[in-house]
Amino acid sequence: MVRQGRLARLGLLAALLLLAGCSTVTDWISPAEVDPPAELKEITPKVRAETLWSRDLGAGSDDKRLHLVPRYLDGRLYVAGADGEVTALDAASGRVLWQVDLEAPLSGGPGAGQGLVVVGTLDAEVIALSLEDGSLRWRAPVSSEVLSTPAVAGDRVVVRTIDGKVQGLNLADGKEIWRYERQIPVLTLRGTSDPVVSGDHVICGMAGGKLLNLDLRTGAVIWDVTVSVPSGRSELERLADIDGNPLVLDGLIYVATYQGEVAALEEASGEVLWRRKFSSYSGMAADRYNVYAADADGLVWALDADNGAARWRQEALRNRRLSDVAVLDDSVAVGDFEGYVHLLATADGALVGRTRVGSDPITRGVLVADGVLYVMGDGGELAALRLMKAE
Repeated sequence: MVRQGRLARLGLLAALLLLAGCSTVTDWISPAEVDPPAELKEITPKVRAETLWSRDLGAGSDDKRLHLVPRYLDGRLYVAGADGEVTALDAASGRVLWQVDLEAPLSGGPGAGQGLVVVGTLDAEVIALSLEDGSLRWRAPVSSEVLSTPAVAGDRVVVRTIDGKVQGLNLADGKEIWRYERQIPVLTLRGTSDPVVSGDHVICGMAGGKLLNLDLRTGAVIWDVTVSVPSGRSELERLADIDGNPLVLDGLIYVATYQGEVAALEEASGEVLWRRKFSSYSGMAADRYNVYAADADGLVWALDADNGAARWRQEALRNRRLSDVAVLDDSVAVGDFEGYVHLLATADGALVGRTRVGSDPITRGVLVADGVLYVMGDGGELAALRLMKAE
């Protein structure tokens, strides 16, 4: 939860933002406004991150709070930059396969699948390219700027925009097939979670703590569940957005809200199986036993996947503005605001390794594919890491 002392100091700023017609909150709500980030202490590494390759792709998202995250598909990585460049790389070697400059302010993506690479822009446009060579397939207008990764599945491209809309576009030409609309709260975090496709359904986390299950082809609402009920006296206190991606696993959905709760739901019905107080704006990861998440204060948690009970928490990274988390082998990987990647033991949360990928913050760009950890800093530095037992 946001501390009351911080609320008092930021109340005037929140009011000014509201009066100015601004509807999003960025990193001025960071815990570092009250407490400085924890200093890193020496550790005895038990896991070593070997750099297989690295490449500086230039303009990433920097401090613009964009949602540009590498996408892995069939041995390739697809990466988008804020300056308009989209790049395809060989995931094993880092070799550039193709690169195109769209001359557009890219802000979300790329998504990939069904022969397409798809990105969103700050100019309320979705652009689809050929997966093979980057040639333009189509451009389509949407209702607002895109700060999430478009989902590509079946004959649909599903796009979430920051004005609370979810749109289903025709895969072939980008024409709108369906649209879901929801009024958003007066004040929201700047950012949105990705639409997540599971079978013929689309799972969407929304502002105000809502989670949706939509039909992929028609956009019809299958169920609509409130994960966290916004509460508090001010708009700032009532922030309860779902900004981290819902995690769909074995018929269950795990989701967390900012200033709210983390919960497990049954995918078919939306029934809440368990929930507990939690505040997070980043993506989670899971293995067969635990759900792993970084909270808004920089604590990393392992929660029992069956009931939400805390198995362990690691406090040494407090206020270091942690990224989405990923799990590889017996390690939980998480990035921070100085470009460090921290490795924690899945068994007890102990810090077992650390490496650095540039000096820019790592916000979203952490993913695992084919036994390799890929990390991209907000400035565009991309690295492929293999985890090994330290000698």
